[in-house]
Amino acid sequence: MTYCVGIRLNAGLVFLSDSRTNAGLDAISTFRKMMVYEKAGDRCMVLLSAGNLSISQSVREILQVEKIPAPDGGEPITIWNARSMFDATRVLGAAVRRVYETDGPALRAAGIDFNCSMIFGGQIGDEGMRLFLVYSAGNFIEATRETCFFQVGESKYGKPILDRVLTPSTPLDEAAKCALVSMDSTLKSNLSVGLPLDLLVYRNGDLKAERIVCIDEKNPYFKMIHDTWGQRLREVFEGIEHPEWSGDGATAEFPLMVESERYETMRKITHPGEKIV
Repeated sequence: MTYCVGIRLNAGLVFLSDSRTNAGLDAISTFRKMMVYEKAGDRCMVLLSAGNLSISQSVREILQVEKIPAPDGGEPITIWNARSMFDATRVLGAAVRRVYETDGPALRAAGIDFNCSMIFGGQIGDEGMRLFLVYSAGNFIEATRETCFFQVGESKYGKPILDRVLTPSTPLDEAAKCALVSMDSTLKSNLSVGLPLDLLVYRNGDLKAERIVCIDEKNPYFKMIHDTWGQRLREVFEGIEHPEWSGDGATAEFPLMVESERYETMRKITHPGEKIV
């Protein structure tokens, strides 16, 4: 399993991925899920991948040389000469479809689904930063101000903190911290996601990536995140009042046992012939 998150903010982009790949409880390996494609001063693009490892590795290899026709009949478009992130993402979609055409029939014959999903984002020239989610069919959607992050892989455990914290105006360092908390929550709840992590923070307009780090179990900042987040969650939980079940609930500030204005309380079945409809 995998967990990757990409975030687009006014100030820049944040990418975070784990590196665990498993094909069973006793077949666990480490493979990096992040790739950086960069021509400093011209373009910086980051790819995160989830799904079948053989598919995603093939896509990443083909992406470096994949070409699609130019609308004006000129030089074919690649990720290295694309004038927009939209066109670069079209090239990625073409690479996904090329792998499907090559490997899809054999995978189907073996009973294996063609499964891959990717986050692709960055900045080219004077164009604004863009972030895309690419599906197994090579089609894609783009992040907006209303939805400023994408997740692939085991996303459910890390999503609540992202939903509550992130907005387009969130500072980069705060977003990086939020992504790491999201990852820590996922690591805590799912053994199929694991260290080391790759974190990249890109500042708007840089056209090169300088803030890149590989995080292992000895990283002091991530250890602090893990310990502090768990401790603060327990403190908040302990600070919430217990539910009142007895008659004392009538005087509670936040009573639990109150009648619903719309629904009746669950009835019990007390003998074999009783029906609740």
